[in-house]
Amino acid sequence: MFLETLEARIRHVNSCLCVGLDIDWREMSTYSSQSQSLIEFAQALVRTTSPYACVYKFNHAFFAAQGLEEQLAQIIKYVKESDPTIPVILDAKRGDIGNTAKHYAEEAFTRYDADAVTVNPYLGWDSVEPFLRYRDKGVILLCRTSNEGSAWIQETGDQQPVYLQVAERVHRAGNPNLLLVVGATQLEALTQVRRIAPMTTLLVPGIGAQGGELTEVLKRARRSDGLGVVINCSRSIVAHPYVDDYFSRVAESAAQYAQLMSILE
Repeated sequence: MFLETLEARIRHVNSCLCVGLDIDWREMSTYSSQSQSLIEFAQALVRTTSPYACVYKFNHAFFAAQGLEEQLAQIIKYVKESDPTIPVILDAKRGDIGNTAKHYAEEAFTRYDADAVTVNPYLGWDSVEPFLRYRDKGVILLCRTSNEGSAWIQETGDQQPVYLQVAERVHRAGNPNLLLVVGATQLEALTQVRRIAPMTTLLVPGIGAQGGELTEVLKRARRSDGLGVVINCSRSIVAHPYVDDYFSRVAESAAQYAQLMSILE
């Protein structure tokens, strides 16, 4: 089960840090003085950050835009072979219905062998159901995203904002492998989602480069047991273009964030 694996890993590394490996190879191929292929570069990132990561998140678009889907599959395979205790999220934000959603689910869970995938539920629950058929996998629904333009739909609703209706539907489903995405810049939304879905695990992007305030996010998003939240950091860990020892800087950044996200007081 995805959530069991995730929580075991959080306890093992004593941190809720999700390392986002959003690798724009056109840019990042210049970061290291070593001559490396994309796969070698990504493998080095995994080796460097794995002591601190409770989960990895790969943004599908960064690879697919450059025709690097097969390399992405190989990198995910490397993660799983090097340390099977670290789960992998495919950040694809899929949202469609019928056979299309069925094939997106197959892509995420069979082609890439991801442990979880991000899904856009705003086409309706029937766009989510094909992913839920993979009972051991995580399905992470967009709820209240951090981009400014999201309010026009996510905040609408006569009785209750749409994003809270999503949270309530997930809570009522009672499926521990259903998670919610709430942006770190949406502090009030974090409070409201945690109130409506007290046991649901939240994936929170937006710390670091996007300006989210970590202490406040942890205060609002954590459950009483210190779990229930995974905080993604991408650029603030992997984007260091002008340093002499790139991988040392990556390790330092990952270690600092992991310490700040410790689940133990």
